[in-house]
Amino acid sequence: MLFPIDVGSPDPSKTAFQMCETGEEVSFAQLDARANQVAQVLRTCGVAPGDHVAILMKNHRRFLEACFGMDRCGVYYTTISTRLNAGEVAYIVADCSAKLLVISADMDELGGQLSALLPTHVRSFSVGGNLPGFSSWEDAVDGASTLPIADQTQGLDMLYSSGTTGRPKGVKWPMASIPAGQRTMLVNLLQPLFGYGPGCRYLSPAPLYHAAPLRHCMTVIKLGGTVFVMSSFDAKRSLEMIEAHRITHSQWVPTMFVRLLKLGPEERTRFDVSSLELAVHAAAPCPIEVKEQMLAWWGPIIKEYYAGTENNGFCSITSDEWLRHKGSVGPATQGQLHICDEDGTELPVGETGLVYFSDGPVFTYHNDPERTAQSRNSRGWTTLGDIGRTDGDGFLYLLDRRAFMIISGGVNIYPQEAENILIGHPKVLDVAVIGVPNEDFGEEVKAVVQPVDSRDIGPALEAELIDYCKQRLASFKCPRTVDFDVELPRHATGKLYKKVVRDRYWPTPRK
Repeated sequence: MLFPIDVGSPDPSKTAFQMCETGEEVSFAQLDARANQVAQVLRTCGVAPGDHVAILMKNHRRFLEACFGMDRCGVYYTTISTRLNAGEVAYIVADCSAKLLVISADMDELGGQLSALLPTHVRSFSVGGNLPGFSSWEDAVDGASTLPIADQTQGLDMLYSSGTTGRPKGVKWPMASIPAGQRTMLVNLLQPLFGYGPGCRYLSPAPLYHAAPLRHCMTVIKLGGTVFVMSSFDAKRSLEMIEAHRITHSQWVPTMFVRLLKLGPEERTRFDVSSLELAVHAAAPCPIEVKEQMLAWWGPIIKEYYAGTENNGFCSITSDEWLRHKGSVGPATQGQLHICDEDGTELPVGETGLVYFSDGPVFTYHNDPERTAQSRNSRGWTTLGDIGRTDGDGFLYLLDRRAFMIISGGVNIYPQEAENILIGHPKVLDVAVIGVPNEDFGEEVKAVVQPVDSRDIGPALEAELIDYCKQRLASFKCPRTVDFDVELPRHATGKLYKKVVRDRYWPTPRK
């Protein structure tokens, strides 16, 4: 078997991963055999090392099996969000030049639209049922040889940004020319930071198509741990899974923390979460009050990190460090951290600017040299477009995305500050703070709120929320008006599609 790595006497019968809802268990021996079958199918379909393949699949047993098979074929594999429409999916498949696509059969409407948009050279398969125009993935894989392919080489994911500020971008790292099954950059990065290993029981409540869930799940399995995959996030069910499976490690995003904390005290405390050794969170800045409440509930086991799909740099912070640097995402643990102005000139400690990294992994945006160039300054340092500052100890504090900064009367306003305040209101389930047109000031601050109870929608709650914010934040940073929505557009990983919300208010949508 190619995994687990670094395990002297691996137990082939040990569970590599389990699907929480169906109870399906896949042992390390079964996963190894099925990965070999996937690799055999790819070679039969003419997919060679260096080629690209794509997966459009909900959380399913076959998802991880496919990724592990592709990971030993020397190919780039792209996992695509199931929340995209047919045109967006077709764009990604064409942009990454995928030779093969695997899609969940329960997305039949999307599959029907997609089949007419795909290039004719793309071999298309459906999993979990039949789709017109798609071959059966199960028939192809289950009938293939379980022997390793002759040219096993290490593959690599090429994932697309979630597109929260524009069209998704393919993030491409150079392919390492090494045999499959060896330690990779991600294994070397994540193992010491999070203690992944044979004793790890890892809960993944997020979609596997996203970078963090996919990479962390595969790393845990490669290091001999067991992964428990939820079909989708549900606050109460997550707590049930922690108790039932004695979860030791888990990964979350701040909106999941918010949903967990919105559960009643009785619901929260009736589940035993004492098995948790480490709860990792990332993807977006976490409001200080939310993290304080989670620490009071789960204890000092929460570790935060800041990174992007690009992985050009990496910051992390423990609970104890965070309590001494509240609001920080920590110092750089991969790459060197810099804060620069719009011209790429480095700024002194404490000043606000764009977050850059140097000396980190090299990446490009696939087929997009212009965006690749825009991500770099004259020194070759790279940025993801986030705004932040550092303190005297080198700890990074994120303020917002550059694309979402509001300029009102010449003053820079970072909407994340107001969002962090408003999400703490007991009647608020979700919130987006945006800049909207104002004749005098160019922009003014507006909040779009998803209330816990839609019956609260109205002028009284609007006034209450504006006053609540002004009591805690300078008034010019607070919304002048509040609109309400039954549900805000969020990526399943927790990222807010703020551009979608903002574009409703602009005659010509801003870039």
